Amino acid sequence: MVGAGGRGWGYSNYAKKCPEQVRVVGVAEPRKFHRERVVREHGIAREMTFRTWQALAKQPRLADAVLICTQDAMHEKPVAAFARLGYAILLEKPMAPTARSCRRIVQHVREADVTFAVCHVMRYTNYTRILKQMLVDGLIGTIVNIDHYEPVGFWHQAHSFVRGNWRNEKESSNMLLAKSCHDIDWLSYIMDKPCTRVSSFGSLRHFRRSEQPAGAADRCLECPLADTCVYSAKRFYFEKLEAGHLGWPLDVVDPETTAPTLERALRDGPYGRCVYACDNDVVDNQVVNLQYADGATANFTMTAFNPGGGRKTRIGGTLGYIETHESSVIRHYDFATKQWKEIDTAASDASILGGHGGGDGGVMAAFLHAVATGDRSRILSGPDATLESHMTVFAAEQARRKGRVVELARFNGGAERG
Repeated sequence: MVGAGGRGWGYSNYAKKCPEQVRVVGVAEPRKFHRERVVREHGIAREMTFRTWQALAKQPRLADAVLICTQDAMHEKPVAAFARLGYAILLEKPMAPTARSCRRIVQHVREADVTFAVCHVMRYTNYTRILKQMLVDGLIGTIVNIDHYEPVGFWHQAHSFVRGNWRNEKESSNMLLAKSCHDIDWLSYIMDKPCTRVSSFGSLRHFRRSEQPAGAADRCLECPLADTCVYSAKRFYFEKLEAGHLGWPLDVVDPETTAPTLERALRDGPYGRCVYACDNDVVDNQVVNLQYADGATANFTMTAFNPGGGRKTRIGGTLGYIETHESSVIRHYDFATKQWKEIDTAASDASILGGHGGGDGGVMAAFLHAVATGDRSRILSGPDATLESHMTVFAAEQARRKGRVVELARFNGGAERG
């Protein structure tokens, strides 16, 4: 494991659930708490414990595969190093914050001919599997339009994209890439045809200094409005602690998760800041319009201003219509019979195997099958598919910034962010 934060820790738990498939034998992580947590949980030997990925990469190959779960801008160099050593690689999304880096990552894994998958977990959910089969079976004919909505949630936006690691493009990536490359990738998988043109609009509408209420302080523990503000870090995180919800997102703020340590984290750390007084610059709402090779269209909306929850999708075809709720319930209307049919695809397991609707366990299972057998056919998010959908994301972000329609055939991405 390279990177033992929330995502790395979550994937490592797969080994506890399925020890017959995989063992975690080494970790590289600069933060002592996170590193030692993995060492204890998986019984990792001290000689297989590293503070940096560079130290691990100096060793001869020590395992069959590596999970790279570092921050967005810290993917390209470890991928290159571990590909040269012959490791199979599972890479957390997004691949990288620039089009050029993404292309280089694909070049590295192609040249080394190693098994490679990106954690586009939405492709691997039970919900997506059933929906995809319905489309392949022709239940709604040819897709004409898809309307897809991602409710980020006001609290998730505040936690991850205003106070958290993905708040600032220079330190991570643009919002569409960081949060919604899943969705643009999923649309590509569902459409199953190349995207040809994109346009986009979006802005940082609310989480900025000009929206700060009168009398508010720049830190929540010092703020006279802390007990009434809907974005109060004091209210949100202490309510999680009192309810015993010690996992994500609380463990990101305070891995020790005690009242004194949480108070210290909110007093001194980034998660205790007022949402109107942070160094965030990523958008809090964005729409993307996409046209595909046969003229089919899709529109995607990402917005913070909702309670959160599962995505919602409507798919119009020539013979029928599908609408989904919470990325789990599929309702199908047949134009010929004028009848509705409902399917509940919800995963019952709330653990890592059921996380993201079963997608976390699904991508791990597909990757490990490829590592064990050499058969890469179960990997749905390999280098080619991922590069294609990432280029669509970069083109959409360029369209938003420049206020124009971008043709994918003419888009080269360059080195710029977006």
